[in-house]
Amino acid sequence: MLERHGEWVEVATLADFAERDRRIVKVGRKQIALFKVAGGEAGDRFYACNNRCPHEGYPLVEGSLTEPEGSCVLTCNWHNWKFDLDSGETLTGGDRLRRYPVLQDGERLLVDVTDPPAEQRQAQALENLHDSFRKYEVDRMAREIARLSAAGGDPLDALRNTIAWTHDRFEDGMTHAAGAAPDWLALAEDHAWDAPSRLAPLVETVSHFAWDSLREPDFPYPAEAKDYAPDALLAAIEREDEAEAVALLRGALAAGLRYGDLFPVLAQAALAHYLSFGHAAIYLVQCEKLVARLGPAVETPLLLSYLRMLIRGWREDLLPEFRGYEASRAAWDGSGEASVTAADFAGLGVRAAFARVLQSSGRPHALFTALFGACAWQLLHLDLGYQNRTDGPVSQNAGWLDVTHGITFGRAVHEICTRRPELWPDGLLQMACFVGRNNDFVDPSLDAKAWRVDLPERFLAESFRSLFDHGQAEPIVSAHLVKTLTAAAEQLDSEPEAPWTDDLLAGLNRFLNSPLKRKHLLRMATQSLAFVEAEG
Repeated sequence: MLERHGEWVEVATLADFAERDRRIVKVGRKQIALFKVAGGEAGDRFYACNNRCPHEGYPLVEGSLTEPEGSCVLTCNWHNWKFDLDSGETLTGGDRLRRYPVLQDGERLLVDVTDPPAEQRQAQALENLHDSFRKYEVDRMAREIARLSAAGGDPLDALRNTIAWTHDRFEDGMTHAAGAAPDWLALAEDHAWDAPSRLAPLVETVSHFAWDSLREPDFPYPAEAKDYAPDALLAAIEREDEAEAVALLRGALAAGLRYGDLFPVLAQAALAHYLSFGHAAIYLVQCEKLVARLGPAVETPLLLSYLRMLIRGWREDLLPEFRGYEASRAAWDGSGEASVTAADFAGLGVRAAFARVLQSSGRPHALFTALFGACAWQLLHLDLGYQNRTDGPVSQNAGWLDVTHGITFGRAVHEICTRRPELWPDGLLQMACFVGRNNDFVDPSLDAKAWRVDLPERFLAESFRSLFDHGQAEPIVSAHLVKTLTAAAEQLDSEPEAPWTDDLLAGLNRFLNSPLKRKHLLRMATQSLAFVEAEG
């Protein structure tokens, strides 16, 4: 039995170290390693620390002790992590090692097992979490979030702080890390079944921010604030004037405006162009969900990074392939009353898709159903030959992530335009951009019977559950898995009787259970040689 003296606990006597310089003791749930270092004339020194290495739990009592330059260094022989038992510093490795003060009272050795205050332990976990970003140590991120929670902290503070730490390290603004974050949080809330399954999605999204900011310098935002005017903000975004746009945004926030107040003008900016392959509209909706889940602490950093993404985005409606967009938007008068179905868009190129949309411009909801149905059909009928080939031109680089964007963008259009009906023309014509382009990469003859889903609720539940252990190394891939599945499930819930439901479920089934080739080494080499040869 261990004798307690307040928080000091008698754990051993000097006689216990007569034959060996170390031993293990247990104090409650704590497993503590004790070490004796012979001190010669100065006397012996005693150290106490957690027995489990903070890296992967190897027993430190099996470690090696050395004394370089008068200090005492404990080495975990499992992965060579080194800890200075005098200063408490981790010399090699990442996580900190918990040490305990030791008091020698005659022949007795006592250890102070007092835990630091909860606030201190929470702050330390967050500090260590931030430090783990330097080397992208995902396992360490998981441990620090677990420590934050064990110390009584809100585990979502890990993500709140992550957003603050990283938002100004994205040169081109918001990335898929923010775009997928609300869906990962929803996965943990709606589909988790125990503590590990609640932690895993949070680690996924924190680590995605860490990955996207890895080794990136700071790209600070201007600090000036100006009186907010919606038209002025739109104009600044249009001319790609970040300093002016940020000043107006800061002025809006200083005046007490919140994300919901800014949504109308941001939605107009997001759909003013066929912008960045639809990311502007997708991230607008996802960013709003993330603010709702995490609260006002993340509002400013998320809005700043979203604004930068709007300004730095590529305007694809200026490309020859989509150049008919502006004229089609100008021709929209809402008078087209032709009935429309997804089949009407089969095989159409971009310009023909624009023309077909205008024929039904007076029926925006029917047009959405038809265009979303076409996107669902394309998801089901993607020709994987384009993903796998190695000899095609850059213009034919297409794969799963191209057709999944039709689903996530369509879902964003539905959310935005339901609230802002005046934007239906922009959203629908941009959906036609997706449909017209992706028609080049489908196989109409594909036998889809094998992918049909007979039990939708069970299929969706099992698909969401599979994301907890998705096995994908690239964060951008797992982000598309959760975003596509979530967007599809949300749209199915919004329109359970829509004519495209079978195609969408089958397309999801095929997407989630087909190879997703991401590294195209031979294709890249082939295209690079052709590019250099064409330079002359």
